[in-house]
Amino acid sequence: MDESAIIEGMARGEERAFRELVERYKKKVYYLSLDMAGNPVDAEDISQEVFLKVYRSFATFRRGAKLGSWLYRVTYNAAIDHLRRKGAAPEPVADEVLELRSQDGAGLPRSRAADPVAAAEESELQARIAKALEKVSPQERAVFLLRHNEDLMLKDIAETLGLSIGSVKSYLFRAVRKLQKELCGAAPVAGLEAPHE
Repeated sequence: MDESAIIEGMARGEERAFRELVERYKKKVYYLSLDMAGNPVDAEDISQEVFLKVYRSFATFRRGAKLGSWLYRVTYNAAIDHLRRKGAAPEPVADEVLELRSQDGAGLPRSRAADPVAAAEESELQARIAKALEKVSPQERAVFLLRHNEDLMLKDIAETLGLSIGSVKSYLFRAVRKLQKELCGAAPVAGLEAPHE
């Protein structure tokens, strides 16, 4: 079932279309939730909340918009709401979770180093990046993750989060500066710069 068929089916309230949407996007929603919240328990709660909201309020989906962008926005808003309700800052991501995420290529970018020493250094760097992401605002984190983990263009991030392109650039610039400051002394991180689009 392609995206347009999912959208049409969801608009008609078809359960099959909803199951297909969940199956197609559950990993992306979960990993964005995990990156935003910082722990798997909250990520599961946020993911469930996202798909409940999608099911109940699909009528708010604007025809012509990208389904993935809309889901990222719902996920971002659900994560922010969840964190506000908890009144807690995001917690560090456990090393075991980082390792699991690296195995199926989701979450923070990882190299495929065959050398055990290089793999250990890469793993340590990824853990430092995850810890550094705790120090940025939720908006900065979301923009950074959508740009660097999901490889979205700035205009797509702006559409997803309901921001101007200028705001996206500003959040991305601030996130990169803060991360560079936190990671000072680490090996340079490939792609850790604010792109000029």
